[in-house]
Amino acid sequence: MKERIETRLAELREEFATGQRMLADLDEKREKLRESMLRIAGAIQVLEEMTGEGGEAEEEASPVHTSDQP
Repeated sequence: MKERIETRLAELREEFATGQRMLADLDEKREKLRESMLRIAGAIQVLEEMTGEGGEAEEEASPVHTSDQP
């Protein structure tokens, strides 16, 4: 019985470690995506200003919210 418990404990620890690695990978991907979206939003803003479309209403509807940071 003790051997089965120890085996299961080892399996669960490995699953937990795998989950932690996956979560770290997702956090890294999320940060890279957020940085890309900030660059894109900046480019959109510059191009809108160059074409005269940079109104206040559009700035409020910006697709990137910096308050979404973890």
